[in-house]
Amino acid sequence: MTALLKTILIRIIAVGALAGVLMAQGPGPRRPRTSATPPDPATIAQRQVRRLTRLLALTPAQVTQATTIFTNSLTATGPLETTLRNDRQSLQTAISTNALSVIDQVSQNIGTLTGQILSIESKANAAFYAILTADQQAQFTKFGGLRASGRGPGLGARSRGIR
Repeated sequence: MTALLKTILIRIIAVGALAGVLMAQGPGPRRPRTSATPPDPATIAQRQVRRLTRLLALTPAQVTQATTIFTNSLTATGPLETTLRNDRQSLQTAISTNALSVIDQVSQNIGTLTGQILSIESKANAAFYAILTADQQAQFTKFGGLRASGRGPGLGARSRGIR
């Protein structure tokens, strides 16, 4: 009887843990990844523009302009973000080996890269904001679209997950 009770208890705990994990994922359907390769800049930009179109009722001309703006921005920041990711790994290695001069050098590189990415993405945000009508600008601002986060309008923590 105790073995059966123990088995039932273990299964209840396992189901509870699984339910907790599933609930922690948040709402909404999740599409399975079909590839380990992250989406290209044009795909990311198209997704973002679709979201912005629903939010702001962008015209076809605005959709075309926004897609170009964000694709160009993402294309320009891609190599910088790869270098940034590598530098952050180098920083972790330098910390664990107590390489103080390397920490200084890599930290400066990270600061420079972060500034370059912020500049590129802020310019894209400004270009996007400029193509909006006054009503769209007000709506966009209302939803917190103008943030100097360096991630574009609503692009923060997006599919790349780099920062």
